[in-house]
Amino acid sequence: MARFWHLRWWVLARRHPSAWLLLAQLCGLLLYPALDGMPMGNVLVSVFGAIVLALALWVVSHSPTVAWLAWCLALPGATFSLLAAWRADPQMLALGHVFEGALYFYTAAGLIAYMLQDHEVTSDELFAAGATFTLLAWGFAFAFSVCQILQPGSFVAAVHPEYQRSWMELLSLSFSMLSGVGLSDIMPVRPAARALVMLSQFAGVMYIALVVSRLIGLSILRHGQRGR
Repeated sequence: MARFWHLRWWVLARRHPSAWLLLAQLCGLLLYPALDGMPMGNVLVSVFGAIVLALALWVVSHSPTVAWLAWCLALPGATFSLLAAWRADPQMLALGHVFEGALYFYTAAGLIAYMLQDHEVTSDELFAAGATFTLLAWGFAFAFSVCQILQPGSFVAAVHPEYQRSWMELLSLSFSMLSGVGLSDIMPVRPAARALVMLSQFAGVMYIALVVSRLIGLSILRHGQRGR
């Protein structure tokens, strides 16, 4: 019986790789605040990020993208981020975030291609819709991080405006811009930062308008055909 359940969980995991990536991303939203300010917190965040990168590579292998290119982005990204967390080197952190952000955008592109490749909506494609949104949010958060490292003071807030923004603040800004809510106390004040924020707003609107609306329409069509 135990072997049967183990096999069943393995089959479910292989059928829904996007669900595991989405779960890991959502767990990260709860984990990051708990690690904020802890000794070795940056290292633990980087380790968790490496685990999420491994899941992203797994998802890439199930999507119509080139796996070796994803590995070329993931390995240096994880290496530079771990070294930067250990040495507290902002320049190395920026380099790591460049590779990690590129991998997240590449994985998001692969999932979008996966969702658009047919006219049937599966349960894994619905999980992929959520995972793609979180991938875009993390990707733009990495872009914001690189921007403020290269140009300090790119983002300001009502609380401690002179400080560099934390990872959670940048991630919150990314979610706010992509969702179109715009409810954030973080403001871009430099031209590069404003450009990145506008790109994130455009990406969020186009993703919901083109991808999510298509999945909803196909789901309604499928249920209508079953009803007839």
